[in-house]
Amino acid sequence: MTEANPDVTPASPTQPPKPTPPKDGERLNWLDEIRGLAVMLLAVLAFHSFLAKPFYIPSISMMPNLLVGDRLIVSKFPYGWNWASASFHILPRGSWRFLPGTPEYGDIVIAVPRNRNDDLIKRVVALPGDRIAVINGQIVLNGKAVPQAVEPPLQIPGDPQLACTDRGAPYHCYTDFTMFRTRLPSGREVYEVPTLRETLPNGATYLILKDRSDPTVDNYPEITVPAGHVFLMGDNRNHSADSRVSILQDGLGGPVPLSDVGGRAEFVTFSLDGSQTWNPLSWINALRSDRSWTSLRPVHLNGDK
Repeated sequence: MTEANPDVTPASPTQPPKPTPPKDGERLNWLDEIRGLAVMLLAVLAFHSFLAKPFYIPSISMMPNLLVGDRLIVSKFPYGWNWASASFHILPRGSWRFLPGTPEYGDIVIAVPRNRNDDLIKRVVALPGDRIAVINGQIVLNGKAVPQAVEPPLQIPGDPQLACTDRGAPYHCYTDFTMFRTRLPSGREVYEVPTLRETLPNGATYLILKDRSDPTVDNYPEITVPAGHVFLMGDNRNHSADSRVSILQDGLGGPVPLSDVGGRAEFVTFSLDGSQTWNPLSWINALRSDRSWTSLRPVHLNGDK
């Protein structure tokens, strides 16, 4: 019988080599770091250009459905892709479209004016081939007035950034929203602005604000929307530089080519009332919690969205 030799050390299983720690003073490979950062930035750019991109609302033109401070998601693929789809508009302006589609009545879309690269957010109220006019503030589509039903004044948060105080705006802010400011029994301050419910031919229905008469935007002569174009208007009808307003007044200057439409607004992720600072803790008090995950697709009278 053979006995084990106690002086012989059993063979140990093979161990992977330990990584060599960096030597003192060894230089970082900046080329690899820059390459990795570039790949990451390209991936983000591709996602924002082809799938979806966050968007910030800086103006009151789409009140009451979008408020200053709303952060939302815009999808890039519903109508195909074009030069306006690319983030930061890094592509040259052109009329080409890949896998083109046409918006539906009531869609909220991102459009780029012909004279600059700003993104404007407006609602589609007329499609290619439609005849559209605006008479005394009411849309007339293909010879029929679009219904506008009076609603109780909507209670909008009384945040100062939602008041119309820019009297130098080309589409005129003669009326300051502070005249509609009121205090509820709870102590909360709100704006109670005259509100209408507009319903388009496909049943898409949504609220609009109409706080005064203004002949500069309340009347627009009838035109036919050209093929490959849409007519866009803001929901805050007296305070929106849209298709009714000329390019010289920072509007869209009539029907907008679909090649200048960069995507469709889908939902609000979160909203801040403007009282926040750079301190992230201040965002807690500034958060409008009731607006998070609000859908921006129009409600239809038949219940579809």
